[in-house]
Amino acid sequence: MTAQQAQRFPGTGLQWSLGLIALILAACLISDGLSGGPQLSLPLLLAGALSWLVCWIGVPRLRALKMGQVIRQEGPQSHQSKSGTPTMGGLLLVPCGVVVGSLVSPGDPRLLPIGLVTLAFMVIGGIDDWRSLTKRHNTGLTPKGKLLLQALAAGLFLLWAGLHGAIPTAIALPWGWLLPIGLLIWPLGLFVFLAESNATNLTDGLDGLAAGVGAIVLVGLSLQLMLRGNGGDPALAGYGAALAGAWLGFLLHNRHPARVFMGDTGSLAMGAALTAIALLSNSLWPLLLMGGLLLAESLSVILQV
Repeated sequence: MTAQQAQRFPGTGLQWSLGLIALILAACLISDGLSGGPQLSLPLLLAGALSWLVCWIGVPRLRALKMGQVIRQEGPQSHQSKSGTPTMGGLLLVPCGVVVGSLVSPGDPRLLPIGLVTLAFMVIGGIDDWRSLTKRHNTGLTPKGKLLLQALAAGLFLLWAGLHGAIPTAIALPWGWLLPIGLLIWPLGLFVFLAESNATNLTDGLDGLAAGVGAIVLVGLSLQLMLRGNGGDPALAGYGAALAGAWLGFLLHNRHPARVFMGDTGSLAMGAALTAIALLSNSLWPLLLMGGLLLAESLSVILQV
């Protein structure tokens, strides 16, 4: 969000960010009240506080290392003022969410693969960001190279899931319907990994946009898992809440006027985490509905360039 755009809305970036955090926390507290324990609010708050603290310490270090965002020359002129704002903030926030999320249910074997694929996409985004910074132009990895690395990381996750029977081959639909697709779940899963991670990637660059929308979708997935109430859902819901908390803690530094951007380092990791949780919990349909926010924002960004 630019200064001119911000003037069209009442309140400050901090007020909007705190309002969003309050609404998300309230929804988690209501869910916890129904379930009888702080299964969402506790990981949300812990990861949020840790992420805020790590970013508070780390953002000046990123600035000192001259890891400033490079803005496309063909982009909107109003965005040029953001050139030089530290990027690669995903290095600060993603590990916070993964660490806290892993502590939600340490005995659940699904949480480690989610964390690993999330961190793998973070590394891919980090390589892309670093190449952009060193070349001083907003082009890092080639599109084919980035997709190949993403497909490799997603493929390893899907291989683990296939060996352990962790992903159902029938997609859960509303009203209890099931859509059996058999082996097609594997190419579909790969497609969702690539589509979701690149959709979140396109929304980054505007103050608070990707962090805010991503946190909403993560908490939305967590809430529907708690409402559904299947046996293994609370662990995945708590993991999603921890990741959402990490992005909300980051949002307080990324809100207008942004002190840092998450870069591909954070945005690719967000998409991977959303996809991994949705696949393991058979929540592709809810992800499609809530992830429409990310798709809409992606189209908006594309139209502005």
